[in-house]
Amino acid sequence: MTVAIDQAKVSPVNSEERKSLGLRAGDTVRVHQKIQEKGKTRLQVFEGLVIARKHGNEAGGTFTVRATLSGVGVEKIFPLYSPLIDKIEIVRRSKVRRAKLYYIRDKVAREIRRQLRNMKIMSLATESEREVAERAEREAEEAAKRDAEMKAQADAEAKAQEEAAAAAKVAEEAQAAPEVASGAPAEESKEAV
Repeated sequence: MTVAIDQAKVSPVNSEERKSLGLRAGDTVRVHQKIQEKGKTRLQVFEGLVIARKHGNEAGGTFTVRATLSGVGVEKIFPLYSPLIDKIEIVRRSKVRRAKLYYIRDKVAREIRRQLRNMKIMSLATESEREVAERAEREAEEAAKRDAEMKAQADAEAKAQEEAAAAAKVAEEAQAAPEVASGAPAEESKEAV
């Protein structure tokens, strides 16, 4: 006696829909993957070229997607019937003559090497906002330090001039005082006689 089990009730994934998708190497797909973060679920989209399809339409079927993100080649292997995959979209379909497109890895590496041969090493860059702010802050500190040194130097010069003027005045008074002191008794002596 055989019991027929309805696939839709066993798995939350609509396996018939995924089977009829007809995913194959050379397709550019957009995979919407569910990601759990801090108790919340969000969808992350991974778009790239299908370079391999393994195990056909059986329960363990997988497909490998390759994408270039920020200049780095990234490959992800997705189970075809995974409940963590929300949706699979075929964006573009290319005609290829291979079942596995692993040669794409080497082809991309060769193209990058070819491009690197023609490149020159440069050291030009723009400043980030943080660097501009730090430079302005340093210049302001240096300007404040220079102003403080110049003010201190000016104060020292002014003080030295004041001391020199005071010393000259004291010397002048000292020279004038003996004349007055010697002049006054002389007059008194004349009057006394």
